[in-house]
Amino acid sequence: MKTNLDGKVVVLTGAGRGIGLAMACELYRQGAKLVLCDLDKECLGQAVLQLPGSDASIQIHGIDVGDAAAVQQVADSAVSAFGKIDVWINNAGIARHAPVIDYTEDDVDSMVDTNLKGTFWGCQAAMRHMTGQKSGTIMNVTSTASLRGIPTESFYCATKWAVRGFTQALQEEAAPYGIRVINLMPGGVDTAFWDKAVDHKMPVDAFLTPEHVADVAISALLQPDEVVLRDVVVRSVNDRDYAGRS
Repeated sequence: MKTNLDGKVVVLTGAGRGIGLAMACELYRQGAKLVLCDLDKECLGQAVLQLPGSDASIQIHGIDVGDAAAVQQVADSAVSAFGKIDVWINNAGIARHAPVIDYTEDDVDSMVDTNLKGTFWGCQAAMRHMTGQKSGTIMNVTSTASLRGIPTESFYCATKWAVRGFTQALQEEAAPYGIRVINLMPGGVDTAFWDKAVDHKMPVDAFLTPEHVADVAISALLQPDEVVLRDVVVRSVNDRDYAGRS
């Protein structure tokens, strides 16, 4: 049966900018009820103004996804307001660009807390509600950095490899409950992610736009209920692996 996003309840983290904001805009156009989360609540509030009308179908939460209790509170609030959670998208993520020898403990902890723990807590909160429904979709936005090592992004890659392994396990655990789990792996995307990159040779002009990634995400969500696109890699035709650049 074809999935329709009209009236679906979608929780989306990292919704204040970039890929998350592009997803929020498209989900809203599709008629979804949105529960939007971001660490920067002020930025999130400004982002919501870009949607065609802020009404009772939108909730916003300024939270740190590395805080398990806060993430669970978002899930409970969504169910209290809308009665269910149909889709949970773990999009929040951060990178600290540095050579291995220059990473600080704060750099490492922040990436673990947001990229790895944040994804885990989101999946856990979603599963707690979706297993009872025996339906739902979880999408983890990882990266092609989960498939290859990239200089000056070593620990970012490490967290994304960990998320990919966790997601593969969750796919098996969730399937008996009728829950689809999608691993969305964008390549380079022209966002603020690169603003503090050590390697400024990255060809952002050849990268995807956030809207490209949002379109692919929506397409994956719109597959028939009995179909899951488990591992989706999306890259610009003009993007090339780091090792292939001079």
